[in-house]
Amino acid sequence: MNIMQLTRRVAVFCFLALLAGCGGVAPTNSNDGVDPDSDILRAYGGDEGTTIGAALRKNRKQEQIVSVNKYIWAASIEVLDFLPIQYVDPFTGVIITGYGTPQGGGTSYRATVLIDDPALDARSLNVALQNRNGRPASASAVRAVEDAILTRARQLRIKDDKY
Repeated sequence: MNIMQLTRRVAVFCFLALLAGCGGVAPTNSNDGVDPDSDILRAYGGDEGTTIGAALRKNRKQEQIVSVNKYIWAASIEVLDFLPIQYVDPFTGVIITGYGTPQGGGTSYRATVLIDDPALDARSLNVALQNRNGRPASASAVRAVEDAILTRARQLRIKDDKY
């Protein structure tokens, strides 16, 4: 096992340990009547008949092009691989997942990730976690996910520099 694999496993373990201490076990069921898109649609000016991508594009001017950091994008997908992906748009930098429970964890979460800058920087990444009750996850849980994503993104960049 090389150092990158070990670092990733430690980051995932820390994230899972943090999530495991957050609450009880909740079953993962995608048909629970909760519409994960409704809050995001309202935030971007859409309605229930609008897709998230259409709502995002509606508010974006033609000359505005969002550049997404490829390392943060790939790291977000990797770190949140235990969550089922519901929507991705690499042009706007949005990743929306369904509910999922991390292995060894006790609480189901869903995530919304926004990557809005090409820099490999913490300011480029915005993560929102929500538990099954519809409440936001703790700030420490969000920070742990952001740290795991940024750590993995830096590892991917270092790996690319070696080639």
